[in-house]
Amino acid sequence: MPVVDIDTDELRGLTGRTDTSDEEFKEDLFGLGLEFEGETDDGLLQFEFAPDRLDRLSVEGVARSLRYHYGDDRGVYVPETNDPEWTIEVDESVPDERPYVTGAVIRGLDLDEGALDSLIQLQEKLHATMGRGRAKGAIGIHDLAMVKGAPLQEGAEPSITYRGVDPDGVSFVPLDANDELTPTEVLEEHATGQTYADLVDGLDRYPAIYDELGLFSFPPVINGKRTEVTTGSRELFVELTGTDQWTIDRMCNIICYALSARGATIEAVEVNYADGAVHPTEYGAELVRPDLDVDEKSVGHDRIETLLGVDFEPEEVVDCFERAGLDASYTLDEDVTYEVEIPPYRVDVLHPLDLVDDVGRAYGFDNLEPRYPDVGTVGGRHERSRLEDAVRTSLVGLGFEDLLNFHMTSGTENYDRMDLAAGSDAFGGGDPVEITEPYSEEYTQLRTWATPSLLMLLERNTHNAYPQDVAEVGFAAERDDAENTSVAERRHVAGAVARRDASYEVAKGRLQAVCDDFGAELETPRTEHPSFIDGRTAAVVIDGDEVGVIGEVHPAVLVEHDLEVPVAAFEFHLDALR
Repeated sequence: MPVVDIDTDELRGLTGRTDTSDEEFKEDLFGLGLEFEGETDDGLLQFEFAPDRLDRLSVEGVARSLRYHYGDDRGVYVPETNDPEWTIEVDESVPDERPYVTGAVIRGLDLDEGALDSLIQLQEKLHATMGRGRAKGAIGIHDLAMVKGAPLQEGAEPSITYRGVDPDGVSFVPLDANDELTPTEVLEEHATGQTYADLVDGLDRYPAIYDELGLFSFPPVINGKRTEVTTGSRELFVELTGTDQWTIDRMCNIICYALSARGATIEAVEVNYADGAVHPTEYGAELVRPDLDVDEKSVGHDRIETLLGVDFEPEEVVDCFERAGLDASYTLDEDVTYEVEIPPYRVDVLHPLDLVDDVGRAYGFDNLEPRYPDVGTVGGRHERSRLEDAVRTSLVGLGFEDLLNFHMTSGTENYDRMDLAAGSDAFGGGDPVEITEPYSEEYTQLRTWATPSLLMLLERNTHNAYPQDVAEVGFAAERDDAENTSVAERRHVAGAVARRDASYEVAKGRLQAVCDDFGAELETPRTEHPSFIDGRTAAVVIDGDEVGVIGEVHPAVLVEHDLEVPVAAFEFHLDALR
């Protein structure tokens, strides 16, 4: 859980509550979901909070929430943004692994030690949370007075350039250093460079930001010393680079709101992606940032009352929304529906349930009256869990060894090595649920069926004696737009027999025994499946519904898995045995 250090004197100044004691602040912040954790050696109070409210990673964000809590502010606030004078040019040489950039210019800022410390804390906390340790997004904050903009043409606005550079082809003086170093030397010799070297490992060209005087930022690793921000800085250039435009845009918004709370003026910048440069397709190649557009979502009155257990008048709900920093209007049709406006610093509002949570917090969860549920229940295992255990018991009784495999896999294992095409009509061939930014090439998606997991296990156990009969009752998923989450999640039953005499008949005998245990009628009409031998493959039809496949694994698949004995396998949906 994120922890933020708060200077209560700063908090008093930003909230205007000069007479509020530390104890009162602790109590008020606890009502907002920030729990007191202790004090630092410098006397700062530490508060832990849920990781969804990243706008509270600084004293400015916490003060904003308190002002809404006290009723001093209401509704959506969006700071005014001046027209852009600066441009960020994105060159086609930027590494594809880190193609996106955003930014803002901050003017009229008065930085004292407290404000500078808060800004540095916000930067690092955003790196650790939304930025995923700078891998997804990294922030560079520069003294604008030390940035020399290179005009694109005479009379044009000043610009900086985001480009890719040779790791050994340019040098600059990084922060906390006195000598010029190349990017490679920074990664090898500088403490910060050593910490973040893995983020650019393997790149032919490193990301770099240039002005007319040369390189002044090496994202996501370190800034240059020339543009270092101090308490004497009055104007800042904020630039963010990363792997996802939406993420770095929202990180930028949080910083802009924090500095706006200090009385600063926000000035937009233009971001121009050159022809050939990777650009965010949903926004286009020419952007104006920061993106302070207000988002909108809707939620029904009945849903709010049902989840919170409170009877509200519509005006009361609107009041709660406004005291949560949102704006809301409603229509008095058969069902009251609220159209809610969400400020650009709220990165956590993704679903109507998040809106209900805001209403509950504004109303005060302590004000909710506890009540017994209308239906009394006795704790017990879920029906599906009992069914899973019963099926496992049946499989073990038939001689199978029960397995528990990973639910995540790769397209290579799930499809290619099984000779199966993604998106095909064959069992297990559905569209996969992809992991957007996987940490490993071995786990890039959720598996669509379990049989590949069984063959992978058999592949790793060729040194053990046969027969090897293995089975699993496990999770599988595939994309399905008909589902509310666009993902269809199922439990599958899979079994495989690996032995010299493995055959379709052996596998079907086991499958028939499982169905008999549950009083289910089994049929196995002939079918085709690329992972199994044609003519030795059948569909699994249970109680009239086609729910799986059974057959002898194709020799090409066996060779791919280095298996030298025949394998027969079956797989079907667990729900078919209900």
